[in-house]
Amino acid sequence: MASERAVLEFPEVRSQLPNLCGWEAEVTAVTQADEPVWLPVTNLHLESIRAGFACALHMHQPTIPAGANGELIGNLQAMFEHPQQGDNHNAGVFAWCYSRMGEFIPDLVARGCTPRIMLDYSGNLLWGLRQMGRHDVLDSLKRITCDRQFWPYVEWLGTMWSHAVVPSTPIPDLKLHIQAWQHHFAAIFGWEALARVKGFSPPEMHLPNHPDTLFEYIKALKECGYRWLLVQEHSVERLDGSPLPHDDKYIPNRLVARNARGEIASITVLIKTQGSDTKLVAQMQPYHEAKGRDRQQLGRVEVPSLVSQIADGENGGVMMNEFPRDFGPVWEAIRDGGDRVVGFNGTEYLELIEAAGANPADYPACQATGQHKIWQRLEGEEASPARVEAAIADLKQNDPHFHTEGASWTNNLSWVQGYGNVLEPMYELSARFHQRYSAADLQNPAVTQTATYQQALLHNLLLQTSCFRYWGQGTWTDYAREIYDRGMAVLQ
Repeated sequence: MASERAVLEFPEVRSQLPNLCGWEAEVTAVTQADEPVWLPVTNLHLESIRAGFACALHMHQPTIPAGANGELIGNLQAMFEHPQQGDNHNAGVFAWCYSRMGEFIPDLVARGCTPRIMLDYSGNLLWGLRQMGRHDVLDSLKRITCDRQFWPYVEWLGTMWSHAVVPSTPIPDLKLHIQAWQHHFAAIFGWEALARVKGFSPPEMHLPNHPDTLFEYIKALKECGYRWLLVQEHSVERLDGSPLPHDDKYIPNRLVARNARGEIASITVLIKTQGSDTKLVAQMQPYHEAKGRDRQQLGRVEVPSLVSQIADGENGGVMMNEFPRDFGPVWEAIRDGGDRVVGFNGTEYLELIEAAGANPADYPACQATGQHKIWQRLEGEEASPARVEAAIADLKQNDPHFHTEGASWTNNLSWVQGYGNVLEPMYELSARFHQRYSAADLQNPAVTQTATYQQALLHNLLLQTSCFRYWGQGTWTDYAREIYDRGMAVLQ
């Protein structure tokens, strides 16, 4: 576990900022632990289960320079302070959505149920809740994260600290986002809770398909101790370019990334099926879909099918109103019979099937969608950065369906086109950050525990928040420019 120094000196807030850095060695030691997390505590018996489902809730509010004097605050705080604007009147409901699993899980356990839920909270949101004094929300989450009576039912998923979409995030910052979230999470919930975080949920379900970006992404995830990644079904393809066969969406796959130098990295992925419609989780559709599934062959063993889904945990009337209505009855039905269909959490499912003989090397191989077209153009040639870039340039010129922006659950929206006024400053601030701090500096606590580094890192990560593009031109791009100016001032 973490060192005595880390245990004694690991605050949640330093210099009035979230603790995102400074304990890199301790975070790495904790997250690289390889022993089973769920096997010692699960109450599920794989041989009696024919199918299962796994649901995750994604929660996020951006950090914006919108305090009374331009301070950085969470958008939820801004909603409370300006209730007449837009849908800000929902601020109280949003706050309840962020805390309510702390009510639902203990209540269901007390009634003899075996609920499961996976939680994905951005670092921005966790910091914003603390800033605005919503200790009640964080305490509610702590109860189901740290109390041995409840945490076996709840799995936290790691994510990018500042909700940055991976394909347009500067490659050197990928690991910084991932480790910043791990720092911040451990500072709130403790080292033991961090040691249990083995699955990763990418913002907007966005998967890069540029060979070098995907390789570095998977490499960073593995270096940070992650065992599996959640991906959208249409963001991956078989190695021959074909879509995933229908039944393969309900078993683990192995995402393979090959970079322009021919190096290969891979990680287990669970496939999120269908679209991002929050009704799927709000109305517990994954449970009803799982009832129509059965066990299937995976390598040399037979395993239960798994229906995996994630949705925003607070946005829209279905999540606000229908999810509380429909979540509980599913677990009561399972308690009272269940037809051999159960809820899993992702790591729990993987540990159970691997203990039963499933081998990750036997999981069907996939790659990011569109990559087959790149490798097809290089067939018979040794990969090199120049050849890969030439193939990509040729495809962009001649194939109107090809791009290297990756795929997400919002494929009708580009995170790149039309946002040069955000992306160019974003890349410039990142470049300036890495000019100031060397690769060795990023792992040196004599540097990373300084207030100046903490400030510089925070602004670099904040500028990469997807909301500054998702919400369009105007106020949100103005927020981005202000964060850029402040970040550059720190780095001066």
